[in-house]
Amino acid sequence: MNQVDYDLLILGGGPAGLTAGLYATRAKLNTLLLEKTVPGGQILVTDWIENYPGFPEGISGLDLVQKMTEQATKFGLNIESNEVLSVDFSGPVKKVSVSDRTLTAHAVILCTGASPKKLGVPGEDRFYGRGVSFCATCDAPFYKNRVVVAVGGGDTAVQESLYLTKFAKKVYLVHRRDKLRAEAILQERALSNPKIEVLWDTVVTDVLGGLTNVEGVRIKNVKSGESRDISADGCFIWVGIQPATGFLKDAVELDEFGFIPVNQKMGTSVSGVFAAGDVRTTPLRQVVTAVGDAAIAVNSAQHYLESIL
Repeated sequence: MNQVDYDLLILGGGPAGLTAGLYATRAKLNTLLLEKTVPGGQILVTDWIENYPGFPEGISGLDLVQKMTEQATKFGLNIESNEVLSVDFSGPVKKVSVSDRTLTAHAVILCTGASPKKLGVPGEDRFYGRGVSFCATCDAPFYKNRVVVAVGGGDTAVQESLYLTKFAKKVYLVHRRDKLRAEAILQERALSNPKIEVLWDTVVTDVLGGLTNVEGVRIKNVKSGESRDISADGCFIWVGIQPATGFLKDAVELDEFGFIPVNQKMGTSVSGVFAAGDVRTTPLRQVVTAVGDAAIAVNSAQHYLESIL
């Protein structure tokens, strides 16, 4: 067997990556976790998590990440801040190129997660960071006693809209269908909140503003075709997610949406390469499912390593 740098490389430092790192280091695998920014992933921008077991009062996303990171590093996990540029999984030794070198390992777990999708409408990019946001936790305090627009109808959109009501005096929730897709308890909270007005069967077609900031949005009713402008100081967008798999190219099989299909052992189409968390094809993307994926992936990677070494 060729000399390699590590037994296992973990790409991505969200809940899946940190859990994989915890399990791998406890199993005494020579492991490195690569994260291009800081550990945490999408839960860093999640205000409050109340459905993760063990925290009956709930816990903030930031606090949960800190606890996960502390626990993993306690067992010796090495976390490096570096961006993965490309990979080569064609041989038994897996190669991962980062900004300053190429790393090698016998096995890899892909935990790169996913990020919010854009609307693709005029003004969205122009006013990003100046009224357009994908993170209520980050930016909601800027809109105290102001009017904002939220776009989407799933769990994230509804939950974040509810969070916005802690600051904003009015939240227009724009949804392209005639009913929300969020879980029932979130729908109940949103529909009973006097600060939230749902605009059904409606899409945002333009983000409007002056020289520096958002001043409103143009909306269109998809059934009547009628358009009108709404005055608002901010526009928060939650219309789905995009998997962080662009760097993989053709290294592993991807589904039609760019997510990674896996088997029940979290194995990808390439032997020795596994995937866990939001980056994989899955019916549910939650912290609890990500950590479960990661535990299975490490167990599978461990068995794989035992079979080749």
